[in-house]
Amino acid sequence: MAKHIFWGIIPALFIFFAFIGLNIGPLLFLTLIGGLAFYLTEKKGGIPGLHQEIKKKNHIVGKTIVTFEDIGGLERTKQELKEALDFLIHSEEMKEYGIRPLKGILMDGPPGTGKTLLAKAAADYTGSVFVASSGSEFIEMYVGVGAQRVRDLFKEAKTLAKKQQKNSAIIFIDEIDVIGGKRDANSQREYDQTLNQLLTEMDGIQSRDQPQILVIAATNRKDMLDPALLRPGRFDRHILVDLPDKNARKKILEIHTSNKPLASDVDLNQIAIETYQFSGAQLESVANEAAIYAMRDKSKEIKSKHFSSAIDKVIMGEQMDRTASQQEKRRVAIHELGHAIVAENVKPGSISQVALRPRGQALGYVRHNPQEEQYLHTRESLEQQIMIALGGSVAEEIFYGHRSTGSKNDFEQALNLVNYLIDTGLTSLGIVNTNYISKDKLEKESNEILNLLLQKTSNLLQSHKEVIVKALEHLENEEVLSGNEFREMIRQLSNETMISQIG
Repeated sequence: MAKHIFWGIIPALFIFFAFIGLNIGPLLFLTLIGGLAFYLTEKKGGIPGLHQEIKKKNHIVGKTIVTFEDIGGLERTKQELKEALDFLIHSEEMKEYGIRPLKGILMDGPPGTGKTLLAKAAADYTGSVFVASSGSEFIEMYVGVGAQRVRDLFKEAKTLAKKQQKNSAIIFIDEIDVIGGKRDANSQREYDQTLNQLLTEMDGIQSRDQPQILVIAATNRKDMLDPALLRPGRFDRHILVDLPDKNARKKILEIHTSNKPLASDVDLNQIAIETYQFSGAQLESVANEAAIYAMRDKSKEIKSKHFSSAIDKVIMGEQMDRTASQQEKRRVAIHELGHAIVAENVKPGSISQVALRPRGQALGYVRHNPQEEQYLHTRESLEQQIMIALGGSVAEEIFYGHRSTGSKNDFEQALNLVNYLIDTGLTSLGIVNTNYISKDKLEKESNEILNLLLQKTSNLLQSHKEVIVKALEHLENEEVLSGNEFREMIRQLSNETMISQIG
């Protein structure tokens, strides 16, 4: 009310001063400057550099509706987190045993694996107030601002818990590596002050404090964090939140499709197999994109083909309108069929689809269908992956006598796999430190491996040249070749070859 009266008096004063003949120009200029400063203070979070006018950026959620049952898969992770949270729930029992409170839990894992959801579910599990912020929100160019925001974050958590009559509060800091990176002589003073303040606040958490504070942080770069954060007494529990396995992917898909009309031909188990190494966020996107494709087709149900298109979109991007010449499309088809034939021979049943449709930066693609989760690799399995990567360029050489620039990424993948073979001691060099091996020796070993696998790939594709020709005709007409159709072509031509040899 006072603010409105103030802005009403100002124009009246200017009219009065002008009426009595005073020069109002300087006064008008000063008023504009003052008004601008007031606007910055009230609307933009304050004049930078003044702590009393710092804008509070922290996002506060007073009540979460996410439970552990809402999160598909991650059973081991959820159990490990629950065990850590039980210290917060049974705080009185802890005091009897003289156990100090758990101050922090660090969740480490790839993006999109559900770290934020787990933190919200933790608040629901413990009946705590939930206060969330991101590491990037603490970073400012002005010294001391980040540290002040850390103090405000802890103060807000305690105030909100008391207001809601809660015994505990969970503070969730996402991207903690932004403020918790390793300190050195070249680190910025503002970053150091922010981190120091966080360490101070965590050190100040005591068992007798009411409400009890628990800090949960998330990162996908744990190796970047300062050792002071990782030591016991600060982040006491380190929990890995990894990519879901096949069973977990199926559970996540069941959650995200529970409100969607699925057709009878949709097999979530098969979709879980085809989405190997997808994160929870990507699986949610697959379910959503499949529904969008069904809506585009004006279909009352979401069909298997819609999920297939959705998986392709998440992996490769949206289908493009880019139009290639017939000659270029033919080369792309031969290239992709080269990959597919090698893959189907070294890993039978692994091809899900071969497509001659531009998506993202690719003019065509092969979607592989992993049969089982694989965490360890032998030399044979890595050589098979190298052969699959080389299959496209070798097929081009067989039909055209030369390669194209479309093999660039394939060669990069093959070279990375060869280097991995050397680094893991799976070559004739044995267990070596590559820093102590001459460059010439490493190049010689790499070339020998690549040349041997190029020859094996060429022999394999030469023996399946007829399959490429037949599949090429199908691709040019239909643009898509399913894995089952492709395997049937290989089987038929193999039977015909055997019959002709017997005859």
